[in-house]
Amino acid sequence: MVNRGSSHYRASLTSRSLPRKASPYAITLYIISLFAFSIFIFLFNTRNILEEDEQKPNFSGEFLSEQIPEEQLWDAPFSYGLQSCIKPTAKYKAAHGSDRYITVRSNGGLNQMRTGISDMVAVARIMNATLVVPQLDKRSFWKDSSLKRDVRIVKELPKNLEAVPRARKHFTSWSGVGYYEEMKQLWKEYQVIHVAKSDSRLANNNLPLDIQRLRCRALYHALRFSPPIESLGKKLVERLRTRGGRYIALHLRYEKDMLSFTGCTYGLTDAESEELRIMRETTNHWKVKEINSREQRIGGFCPLTPKEVGIFLRALGYPPSTLIYIAAGEIYGGNTRLSELMSYFPNIVFKEELATKEELEAFTGHASQTAALDYIISIESDVFVPSHSGNMARTVEGHRRYLGHRKTINPDRKGLVKIFDKLETGQLKEGSSYSFLVRQMHENRQGAPRKRKGPMQGIKGRARFRTEESFYENPYPECICSSKGRLE
Repeated sequence: MVNRGSSHYRASLTSRSLPRKASPYAITLYIISLFAFSIFIFLFNTRNILEEDEQKPNFSGEFLSEQIPEEQLWDAPFSYGLQSCIKPTAKYKAAHGSDRYITVRSNGGLNQMRTGISDMVAVARIMNATLVVPQLDKRSFWKDSSLKRDVRIVKELPKNLEAVPRARKHFTSWSGVGYYEEMKQLWKEYQVIHVAKSDSRLANNNLPLDIQRLRCRALYHALRFSPPIESLGKKLVERLRTRGGRYIALHLRYEKDMLSFTGCTYGLTDAESEELRIMRETTNHWKVKEINSREQRIGGFCPLTPKEVGIFLRALGYPPSTLIYIAAGEIYGGNTRLSELMSYFPNIVFKEELATKEELEAFTGHASQTAALDYIISIESDVFVPSHSGNMARTVEGHRRYLGHRKTINPDRKGLVKIFDKLETGQLKEGSSYSFLVRQMHENRQGAPRKRKGPMQGIKGRARFRTEESFYENPYPECICSSKGRLE
């Protein structure tokens, strides 16, 4: 009886609480209000997400970016089955002994000397001459006998020729075979030709295939570093591997002389800028004295600062734990500037930390030898990144291409400056969209196979040769080929 009463009470209550039938107008108004409220909630949450993305954080080194696959960060670009090919063609003839001699004064730094000697080997071949080994730092280089078939090379002039008159020549830069055929006229009056400069004496393009391959045989095989340098270089590479497995070799061109020569003062104090200006003014062999630093930077002619390198590498997706070897001399500004890079990548190392004092003692005071160590470590790195184009950057890139197109990331400095300036002014924030922009900009700047670039359009005369891509920066297609045909 209680149950029946309860049921009756609930039924009565339910019937009294039922609303009257809603009108179509009320239902429509309710649906519109609910839809509008949903849109408001969506926009509010989206705004919060975007603000979080933009505010994480500016110049802190902690990027909000998608996780980049390991293989995308470290693996070499697809090489289309290309490989080094330096064997002479079937029509190539062995060199014969010659009683005409070329002596050479090697100029420039380590890599200018190495590429200059390789050019002189080819020039001696063209002129049918015996090449006298250039006077170098003898503890830095040694040569094997692999060029015997190409050109005769001796350590010094025969005694009976030491006092004879010599033709002293400044061979014209970027010259072709025709020019050196004309230079053979000198043999009618002289038995010895002395070449005052060795760098960039041969053209980058339009040379016979056998001459181009001879240059590669000379640079990549015959001309080697001395055994002590090669031995220590390999040890330092092994020590880097035990620290982190994979590593980036960063050619950080932020030395005092580089900044002074290029006139790049962005981010420096007034006192530092003045110090660099005075250095440029008092260095006689630097021809350009007045330089607009802002124009240099906007044009992409300045090396990236340590801070900019850090922002750049993080945008590419490399994690803060990445091991980075610094291939460089003394960084201008010392630890203050390096700390700006270390705020992004604390795991950086110099050769002085990898080698013992005793190991480096033998190389103290020999810049070319310490540069050779940097060269070896850079060649063997998983990734090579130059902060500025220069002789070492170009030669290392070309060598890595020759060895199988190892990953080399060339920063688009002109494009990056625009992005850095937007970051500085707050027009752009570090985050996933910024990282995507940087990665897209460098998608085709990672050392993949491509033909060597010719001169810039619109430049005529001999000046156009200066704008060509160096043969030693990209020896494709002459020294890199495939049995299935060449890449177009």
